[in-house]
Amino acid sequence: MYEILGSGFLAFVVYWNTLSAGFAYDDSRAIQKNPDLLPTTPWTNIWKDDFWGTPLSHTGSHKSYRPLCTVSFRLNYVLGELDPFSYHLVNVLLHCLVTTLVTYTYKRLLKRSSTAGLAGVLFACHPIHTEAVAGVVGRADVGAALFFILSFLFYTKYCELRDGSKPLLSNIFWMLLSILAAGMSMLTKEQGLTVLAVNLTFDLFIHHKIPLSKFGDVFLKKKYFHLRQGILSQVIAGVVFLSLRLYITGSSPPSFSPSDNPAADSDDLMTRTLTFLFLPVMNFWLLVCPYTLSFDWSMGAVPLVETIFDWRNFCSLTFYGFLVVVAAWILNILSKIKGEERVSDVTSDVMKHINGKCSSGELNGNSVGNGFHSKYYVNGKSTAKGPTYRGHKLNNGLSKSKQTNHHQSAINCSTRRGDSTSSSPTHVNIIGAVEKRTFNIIIAGLSFLIFPFLPATNLFLYVGFVIAERILYIPSIGFCLLLAFGIERLMETTKGHKVKKFLASFLVLLLISAYSTRTVLRNQDWLSEETLYRSGIAINPPKAWGNLANILKMEGKIAEAEVAYRNALKHRSNMADVHYNLGILLQESQRFEEAIESYQKAIHFRPRLSMAHLNLGIVLSEVGRVKEAELTYRHATTLTDDGLKDPRNQMRGIISSMFNLGRLLQDQGRYQEALGVYQTALERRPDFYAPQSLYNMLGETYFHLHQLKEAEFWYKKSLEAKPDHVPAHLTYANLLSKTNRGLQAENLLKEALVLDPSNANVYRHYGQLLNERGRHKDAASYYQKAFDLKPDDFEIAFNLANALRQAGDSEAAEFYYWKASELKPDEAHTHMNLGAILHMNNKLEEAEKSYLRALEIEPEHETTSQNLRKLRTLMKKRERDAR
Repeated sequence: MYEILGSGFLAFVVYWNTLSAGFAYDDSRAIQKNPDLLPTTPWTNIWKDDFWGTPLSHTGSHKSYRPLCTVSFRLNYVLGELDPFSYHLVNVLLHCLVTTLVTYTYKRLLKRSSTAGLAGVLFACHPIHTEAVAGVVGRADVGAALFFILSFLFYTKYCELRDGSKPLLSNIFWMLLSILAAGMSMLTKEQGLTVLAVNLTFDLFIHHKIPLSKFGDVFLKKKYFHLRQGILSQVIAGVVFLSLRLYITGSSPPSFSPSDNPAADSDDLMTRTLTFLFLPVMNFWLLVCPYTLSFDWSMGAVPLVETIFDWRNFCSLTFYGFLVVVAAWILNILSKIKGEERVSDVTSDVMKHINGKCSSGELNGNSVGNGFHSKYYVNGKSTAKGPTYRGHKLNNGLSKSKQTNHHQSAINCSTRRGDSTSSSPTHVNIIGAVEKRTFNIIIAGLSFLIFPFLPATNLFLYVGFVIAERILYIPSIGFCLLLAFGIERLMETTKGHKVKKFLASFLVLLLISAYSTRTVLRNQDWLSEETLYRSGIAINPPKAWGNLANILKMEGKIAEAEVAYRNALKHRSNMADVHYNLGILLQESQRFEEAIESYQKAIHFRPRLSMAHLNLGIVLSEVGRVKEAELTYRHATTLTDDGLKDPRNQMRGIISSMFNLGRLLQDQGRYQEALGVYQTALERRPDFYAPQSLYNMLGETYFHLHQLKEAEFWYKKSLEAKPDHVPAHLTYANLLSKTNRGLQAENLLKEALVLDPSNANVYRHYGQLLNERGRHKDAASYYQKAFDLKPDDFEIAFNLANALRQAGDSEAAEFYYWKASELKPDEAHTHMNLGAILHMNNKLEEAEKSYLRALEIEPEHETTSQNLRKLRTLMKKRERDAR
């Protein structure tokens, strides 16, 4: 018990510092931007969408169906919304729980508390788990491991009761629990279903030890009825679960970009084969020596193996050669098991009674350990049997059997001194308990290691990654079991050698310390996105630099962000996302021509990137290239979201392009065309795209077409869709004002001020309403508040000057006309009004300059010419009066 609790405590200790971490990498899309976490989204959507919130029916769905994991995220959201602490706490606690269950499993398999404790410690602190535990999306792997190990434990309990005298219903109960846990593991992450294969392997090779020669009898002979029951339960469960998953997710596999899995995209069969053979070797090396870790291994982080002369092929050859040797040893063991009956453990106490002489489990020099079945053969024939298969609870390698009889046999035994008890030697062919224990542990370890990893090998279908460290969370259960057992055998060789034992113990402690230290240090990388991406620069520079640039930009480090974007493009120039993000940075920095170039490159490398079309159109409009902007928007409206990983963002770009196209047409007075664009946008609008802005712009279009009833209908629709939509308050208030409903208009504007008291546009509209109603002084006060909030807005400054002039405050009006003329030096009306107020304030020379500037911009403006003539007449009169 102490080793079980101790391993769980160590798991918490090495991961406690992740509790202060934020969200990182995939957490953004799976949690922060996942609509399935929001309380406004029906719970049923979780069972219809993939892990990232995309409907499974969509052609661009990732097909990662993990509803139980998403449910846990949603529960986290209920408790603390998007506070990262609760999400990380659940991950760490889940890892502690999995560690305790895994250690308990080790104890049952290994039969030695010290070795089980060592295996549990290795699992608790293995650095390969960092991504699964420190990254919140890794909960899918940790949660799947929890149900995975429960399914295995339930199945072993079923096997134990099935072959004993327990009632049938009791057996079925544990079998159903095992199947339920397997299903829950699959619904947490796909690889969880492979526990069924682990359960079958345990039943056949560890619990029953079916000889190769007897495999055919399993499905024919009556005595294997219970074994057939177990096999069929797992096979049927697997078929049902796979069928249900295919029915829910669809039979078509997901599509991935070439950068996600370059080998799968390669046209060269040899390159694909050699690379896919090497990737398991690389994964195994990460389990052995998890020094080099990365948040992402795509984009050539693992170069393709393109030739047979690549040195990595030697690693592959060595790895698979070793597996062949192990497989041959396993087959050799299975071939030695020739009898039809299983036997119980042969303990030291039993051995002491064989011939009354045999000592401490030594039989003809073969050590017989405790806890596993052994059968002994003299000259190829069985001379001793334990309890028979029928009617008895037999030891299965996981629990102590209840033996009813012990049979003695005249087997030739040797004493510790090597003295024979018989004068005539007898040849003995023995499969001893030590060999069988080794066999059991290797089979169990390889099962846990290989089966959960198989889906990631590209053997059955191509996957969307090269290496994903969190995929190794479940396989590491088998690795730690085998590693601990190897250390146990190493320590056994040091018995009687104090120096060797000391050195071996020191190396074991060094290994645990190295793993723990590496885990704690790696956790530091996961504390923030910036540290995580900086840690990945050496392994995956284009992805790391690109992601780091986004974080630096969010932190306001614009210059550093630009350098990071350009570093990413130096390593991989065809990254459309990086060109697009660089374009946003340049656009916000008012470097419009450079931004246009970046957006164009993004579109070149990804022609269907709707957000790049949208922003390109905005920038082109900003620099006056209106025709190009219109063409760009129109092209964006022809795009679709078919086959794209992030269809929501794609559709946002498309509908937003339509919205901006409609505004552009409105500004040109092409209201009928704008109306058609907005109506098409409403038809194509997906449910997640909020409609209030489109409704409001439809109202504006009808307003300009003087169809006021239709305009009012759409303004009301906008407010119904979003009662706190401020733009609809402003436009509807304007309509009410124009239709002599000033009091209602003012009430709407008051509501808008409550909703958004720091919005300069609201104060501007309020000032306009009051000015139209003749309350010029009140209007000027609202315009003043708008100007204080937005001092670089020409319209606000100009309207404030007009309101002040109408309120009789000509000095203040003069000041704001000057401000307006500075904001828009080429606006003729501003200079004309400035000239007029200067004229009124008796600043005649300055007034003349303003009039002349206005006429310079607009020579044919009659009012300005008249004012200038009146001014010069006045100036001449004053000159005469002065004489």
